[in-house]
Amino acid sequence: MSNSSGSPSLAVNIVLVGAGKMGGALLEGWIGLGVDPATMTVIEPQPSPPIAALAARGLRLNPSAPSVRADAVVIAVKPQTAPQALAEIGGLVAPGAVVISIMAGRTLGFLAAALPPGTAIVRAMPNTPAAIGRGITVAVPNPQVTPPQRDLAHRLLAATGAVEWIGDEGLMDAVTAVSGSGPAYVFLLAETLARAGEKAGLPAGLAASLARATVSGAGELLNRSTLDVATLRHNVTSPGGTTAAALDVLMAADGLDTLMERAVSAATRRSRALAG
Repeated sequence: MSNSSGSPSLAVNIVLVGAGKMGGALLEGWIGLGVDPATMTVIEPQPSPPIAALAARGLRLNPSAPSVRADAVVIAVKPQTAPQALAEIGGLVAPGAVVISIMAGRTLGFLAAALPPGTAIVRAMPNTPAAIGRGITVAVPNPQVTPPQRDLAHRLLAATGAVEWIGDEGLMDAVTAVSGSGPAYVFLLAETLARAGEKAGLPAGLAASLARATVSGAGELLNRSTLDVATLRHNVTSPGGTTAAALDVLMAADGLDTLMERAVSAATRRSRALAG
């Protein structure tokens, strides 16, 4: 399934349906791994200039006839367009192919009902840091997915970052609430930290710069460190110091723990409601 560089086999035919932000990030990741554009087909009504330019390197862009029989079909369209998209790609799913969906809220059951009987399907939830190769994706397979198909799906999804697998699709709503929506929580932290800095007397531009650099730097330290997050927090906190004074507020009974629990719970409930 892989060549000497660790990328998915160049002989594997990939169809990408939807090349917006997340689909485009996957495509860029595959190209970065050395996948031959000539083995890929993209179906995207409004392709970006970089994607259109790949056509000169052999990529099939919006073919007029469904003549491509794919080994992997990756569906990256908006969930509300799913019925139309799935109706159009049925003929592209070859026997033995795996369909990978990154559509939020669209269940394995929904996908199976719209695709040819017995289709191997992987439902996946990536997040926006995929755009810089630092995303994390959680994936769940249906019973038809074979070990080689799971390996191929893993390699394709790993082009944008880490991949975790679960066996219980019911966990996907909580996954969506934690990692799918989670980047927005971190961005909000940077916003609120900057506003608090302004209220403490800092110029707005300086407060924004300090907050941005602090959040991104702490995130990179977390990424590189082998220490658990609690230890990293303790390492910044001197007894009786300024950090301890702030954490007394954030870790109070009505502090960040309670707010985050409520936020994740609300996002989980919303995810379930959207999935029907």
